[in-house]
Amino acid sequence: MNYTRDYLMSAAIFGTFSFCWLGWAEEKPRAEWRLWLGITSAIAFILGVAGGVLSYLHWNDISILNQNSSLHWFITIFFSEILLIAIGAVFLLVKKHSTWVSLWVSFVVAIHFIGLKFVFADSSLFLLAFLMLLVTIGAVPLAKHFEVAPSAILGIGNGVCLLAFSILSFGRFILT
Repeated sequence: MNYTRDYLMSAAIFGTFSFCWLGWAEEKPRAEWRLWLGITSAIAFILGVAGGVLSYLHWNDISILNQNSSLHWFITIFFSEILLIAIGAVFLLVKKHSTWVSLWVSFVVAIHFIGLKFVFADSSLFLLAFLMLLVTIGAVPLAKHFEVAPSAILGIGNGVCLLAFSILSFGRFILT
């Protein structure tokens, strides 16, 4: 991927969703984690806003989504992700397994980055998918070990991964 607008949009989206995941980590973290959650949440929020503003300023720059069928596939993957998350979450809530909703969301979000790798021609999205899958797989045992909700582990793990990728996207923008 060598498109400045796409780097900035990625920085904005990763920063914003890092902020969201870190917020989800606030469900039941250890008390000593709260300060660091607040600091990383603030950084993620700032990166999300900065990426959004810069994306707006670079909106007329070329985007891979303007090429071939990339936009079609992006929309297809995005709405498939939302639909899968909604169906799985409703199913889990109906079955009274609300604790598992964050795990389901994490799994689907991780998997969707595999498809987005092909849309954006960006192999680093495979790494992001892999890291988020590791977080998802490790969430329950780590939550038991630290005596916290799985969402605390998922929120921190995914939030930090997305924060790192927001920073990476800004770095790529600067280097283009």
